[in-house]
Formats: sequence, structure tokens, C-alpha cells
Amino acid sequence: MVRKQLSDYWNSFSFVGLAVAAVFFAASVSPSLLPRPYLVQGILSGFAIAIGYSLGVSLVMLYQFLELPDPSAQLEKVSRIITIVSVSIVVFVFLRHMAFWQDSIRQRMEMPLVESTYLYRTAFIALVTAALLIGFTRLLIRSCGIVSRWLNRLVPRRVSIVLSTIAVVGTFMLVGQGIFLRFILRTADAFFLQADGMVDDGVEQPTQALTTGSGESLIDWDSIGRRGKNFIATGPTKEAIQEFLGRDAKSPIRVYAGMNCGENPRERAELALKELIRVGAFERSILIVATPTGTGWLDPGGVDTVEYLHAGDTAIVSTQYSYLPSWMTIVVEPGRSIQSADALFDVVYSYWKTLPKESRPKFYLHGLSLGALGSEVSVDLYSMFEDPIQGAVWSGPPFPSSKWRNIVMHRNPESPEWLPTFRDSRIIRFTAQENSLDNGKPWGPVRNVYIQYASDPMVFFSPELLYSRPSWLNEPRGHDVSPYLKWFPLITLLQIGFDLPMATSIPTGYGHNYSPANYIDAWIAVTSPPNWSNSDIERLKRHFKPNEPAPEKF
Repeated sequence: MVRKQLSDYWNSFSFVGLAVAAVFFAASVSPSLLPRPYLVQGILSGFAIAIGYSLGVSLVMLYQFLELPDPSAQLEKVSRIITIVSVSIVVFVFLRHMAFWQDSIRQRMEMPLVESTYLYRTAFIALVTAALLIGFTRLLIRSCGIVSRWLNRLVPRRVSIVLSTIAVVGTFMLVGQGIFLRFILRTADAFFLQADGMVDDGVEQPTQALTTGSGESLIDWDSIGRRGKNFIATGPTKEAIQEFLGRDAKSPIRVYAGMNCGENPRERAELALKELIRVGAFERSILIVATPTGTGWLDPGGVDTVEYLHAGDTAIVSTQYSYLPSWMTIVVEPGRSIQSADALFDVVYSYWKTLPKESRPKFYLHGLSLGALGSEVSVDLYSMFEDPIQGAVWSGPPFPSSKWRNIVMHRNPESPEWLPTFRDSRIIRFTAQENSLDNGKPWGPVRNVYIQYASDPMVFFSPELLYSRPSWLNEPRGHDVSPYLKWFPLITLLQIGFDLPMATSIPTGYGHNYSPANYIDAWIAVTSPPNWSNSDIERLKRHFKPNEPAPEKF
């Protein structure tokens, strides 16, 4: 009895759906930009199986909907045999190479190779995930059938099928977005809000009067937020910089306004400006308006390095706009970073341009990830014509960035997408792990540098991956991209999409974890710090390498 029930249940599945699902599973184990733990690979493959099965079933339903003639029994039998053999060969070949493909990425990123049980764990998790997803999909189809039969009493069969599909799928989407998605977002929001209020070990309220958050500061310490407190309290000290340089240095100025410092971005920006004036930031040589990531985090590799390069004669200001990770903020409200960066730049720039040109600091922008998206659009063309700033360093520009994308699309044809050159390189240059900024050509009056790694999914994800092979797969590829990475319709979109939340879970220098050494090269190219020889630069890079920060979960 049980055997018959299992047999009937198995026979209830679509043969075409299972065949397409097997092909999708095989393609999903091929390499993408980042190495995947077996748990993530299993869930990814489970989604691939479910999508493939649903696609196969949809094709059969479309065939039946069009009322095309059914194949003969003999032809159907032969085609099934050919399909089973072909699909089995494909699955066998892909599974045999799965560990090898994963290791081809791990070796490039200096990570340990996969374990021998990787294949079996992945397959088990994939089957469980697929079973849950397919079960849900079949529930949708059955619901459509019930509604269709009811509507068929009133309208023709084809019309009832279309209307029932729209009604059921639309209802599930509304329920999912209105209840399930909102629940997830509310839960995540509450979790990260609580995390933003925490204080990490070793982080204490500063006592120096000219430090943001002190008793004399205009910005209350408790209003700054977790990432802002880390930024203020853990930067390099005057003594540390002097010890490294062997000469006099200044205490770097850091100003940070958290989300609780004002009702809106403009209020936070105006408070930050008042604090800048109070601590004497406009008397420094270098002024940097930095836009943080979604969590409010500023990469120490990006800010500490420039303070060393200029012997602490710097002032860095930033305002928080979110406490959610960048990839989540992009989904919820990507405009937050733009609004915050625009308000802060406008307020600080409006004051800066009133100062005497011969004595005011040089003005630069900085941002990582979602911070780069906001920062790069904060300067409008009229500001650049009226009184231009000196430049910017942006790292890991995320895929929604229209300005970055426009530059890459109009790059010089001979340059690859992952390391483009733009026009005569006087205004904008790109670099990766290897310094590509010193190309022998002169800089213009404004210097902008993008740091981007070829293995960064936050940069190279795109909805077009669904149907179009990306040009960053052309040769030559970035050295941190597997030579075995191939483009598959829909599957590559799914793979790179799964890479996004893991973009910072790998060693520094790959993916979305940018190395201090690359920031050093960028800041040198943009700000031209004095009295730095090649040996001094290499010594600074070695100084930061042992202290590279743990990957930031944003």
C-alpha cells in the first residue's frame, strides 16, 4: 500500500519538469564569483531545482494550453530515454567537477580547500530545499486548478486558466509581501536597531574636549550609534602616527552624527558642520566627507590609511542614514544613502566655499559600497564648475549606482569591464588588487578613483544576468575570478544573487572586502601626500596588513 502510494506520488511529477530541474541543478554547482559553504551551495541548488522544475511544468502547461497534438507513444518513449541519458551525463559531469570548481576560487582567495563530504552535504540540503519549494509550487498549481474549474462555469476554459493564475499568484504575492516580507523586515529592523545601540568592548566615551562625543561636544555620545562610536574611538592616535613616521603629527579629527542626532539628514548634517567648526576641522590640510555603509560603518582601511599618509593633518566627517546591512538597505530604501550624502555635502560644501581658497583644506569624498553610491552623486555639475573639490576615493560601487555604471558603459573599448579606463584618465581612474593608477598619463585638477575587485558581486550583480552574458567574463579576466566560471541563463543571476549576502565573508582583498593596501594606493594618487618614498609606502602597507579588519557584515 505504502509502496503504491509512493509510486503514485512519484508518477505525479512532471517528467519534463524533473529533467529541466536536473539540468538546473547541474548548472548551479558550477563556480560563481565567490566560494560557497555547503549549506549555501545546497540552498542555492535547491532553489535551482525548484525553478527548473517550475519552468519545465510551465512549458508543459503552455504546450497543453495551446492544444498542440500529443506525441505518439513510441516517440515519447524514445525521447524519454534520450532525455534521461543526456541529463544523467550532464549531472554526472558537473557533480564530478563541483569540488574542483569550488577550489579553483578558494585557491585564488587563499582559502582552505573544500572537505570530502562537500558533495553529499550539498546534495542532501539541495533535495530538502527543493522539496519544500516544489511542494509550495504544486500547492499554487492546485489552487489555480480549483479556481479555474470554478471559473470555467462562467467563462471559456482558456480564459478561466489565465484568470485563475493571475488571481492565485497575485493573492500569494500580496500575502507574502504584506505579511511575510513585512514580518521579516520588522524583525531585521528590530535586531539591527538593538545592535546599533550596543557598545563594543574597549570603546569608551572620549574625554578630550576637541573629540566628538566628549562632554564638551555638540554631539551627544549616546546618540552616535555603535558604528559611529567605533569610528570615533578606535582611530589612530597622534602618538601612534608619530611613532610610525618618526616625525611630528597631529591628532586626526573625526566627526560623526548618528541617526539619533536629528530628525532628518539635513539636521544631522547641520549638526555635523557645527561640530566641524568647533573642533577646528577647516584649519586642517585635508577635509573628507565620508558616506558610510548601510550599518553606518566606515572601513578602517579606508580612513586610517589617509590619516597616516597626511600625518594626522586631516578631518573626516560622516553621518549615519541606516543601521541595516547595505544589501538589505538597497532592497528597502536605496535612496537613503543618496539623501544623506547629498545633505552632508551640500551643508559642508556651502560653508567650505566661503573660506579663503589659499587657507581652506583640500576637499575630498569617500564611500564604500552603498556609501559610494550616495557619495558619487552628491556633487552636482554646477558645484564642480563654480568651485570644484579636489577628488574622491570610492570602493565597491554597488550595482544600482547609475553614475558608476554610465562610466563603465562608456569606457574605452580596449579595457575590460572589471578594470576600465575612461577617456584620457585625467579625471577618473580604476584600480583593483594590483595598482593600476600610475599609467604615465597626467592627472587633471580633480582626481577620482574607483577601487573594485573583479570578484565583488556587489559591483557586478545585474538583473541582465538573467538573459545576457556579462562582458566581465570576457578575457582577460580578473585574477580572482575562476577561469571555469560560465554564464547560464537565469542560473548565473541566481548564483551572483546568492553571492551578495556573502560578499564580506571571505578574506580581505577579495569580493567586497577591500584591502588597506589598495586604499593607500588610491589616497596617494588622489591626495598626493608629501614626503613619501616607495619604501615608506611599502612599510605602511606592511603596517596595516597584520591589522586588516575582520570582514564587516553589511
